[in-house]
Amino acid sequence: MKILVALYSPFEMWCIPDAQVAWLRGEFPAHTFERADTDAETLERIQDADVAFAARLRPADVAAAPRLRWIHSAAAGIGNMLFPAIVESSIQMSNSRALASEPIAEHVIAVTLALLRDLPLAWRRQTEAAWAQNEFHRRPPLRTLRDGRVLIVGLGSIGAAVARLAAAFGARVIGIRRNPGTAVDGVTSVLGPDRLHDELPRADVVVIAAPHTNDTRHLIGAPELRLLKDGAVLVNVSRGSLIDEEALARELETGRLRAALDVFAHEPLPAGSPLWRSPYALITPHVAGLRDGYWPAAAGLFAENLRRFEAGTLLLNLVDKKAGY
Repeated sequence: MKILVALYSPFEMWCIPDAQVAWLRGEFPAHTFERADTDAETLERIQDADVAFAARLRPADVAAAPRLRWIHSAAAGIGNMLFPAIVESSIQMSNSRALASEPIAEHVIAVTLALLRDLPLAWRRQTEAAWAQNEFHRRPPLRTLRDGRVLIVGLGSIGAAVARLAAAFGARVIGIRRNPGTAVDGVTSVLGPDRLHDELPRADVVVIAAPHTNDTRHLIGAPELRLLKDGAVLVNVSRGSLIDEEALARELETGRLRAALDVFAHEPLPAGSPLWRSPYALITPHVAGLRDGYWPAAAGLFAENLRRFEAGTLLLNLVDKKAGY
């Protein structure tokens, strides 16, 4: 088989190291591994590929690949590849969900505590060598996760990992998921999407961890933001499209809410976005899933699935293309 490895990006952290491609070649000497590092190379080299190990493919790539039978994403999100030609085809798709769940969960807890404890203010005053104790006293009281109410929207591997950590801090965790019947460790109540508006006004912290689908675009818009209580913290580690960023920027101007954002509708976040300038927003550049050893783990997961693909057995992390995850 020919396997196309198309894992490249303007951002170095999302480019597979040569060492991992070499390792795959050593593990599977009977197969040909060809690397692509540009869109043009992908279009050229996918034409006789049986498998694609990729994070992004375009409709033109799939149209040019009559032999393509399986796509494995090095990321959990695959919404950018679920265009009609793939959804309607017999091409199998798998992803790397759970690979970065724990670091993302720790990131969620870190930024949540930073906002609850007003640490961005402390950082700003530190750069001025200003002792801001009185300023902290005059601001809204510092809060803790203990006894807070955390609403997690999306209880896949990331949401479930966040729930376990938040519960360990003593928070009361409520989950929203498409299929609410299944219990999740650390979650007091698992509710359906129809209960979102009921729960938003009660939440101290809202964590967005749902997949990007047609149903979740702008899941949190102006009406939902208005439902949040004063002082609530909103954290997004899913996809930027799940939040109406313009509406969020307007709401942050009031000072009612705090937001920690790791993902954006357009990345990099444009320099003109008011989110950059908001003292109530904590911006990180899509690094929540970054951890030491990510690429060896990603290559290892792909290798296990390639063995399964060779044997004709069920793939790990198989994606329901119509559901979108």
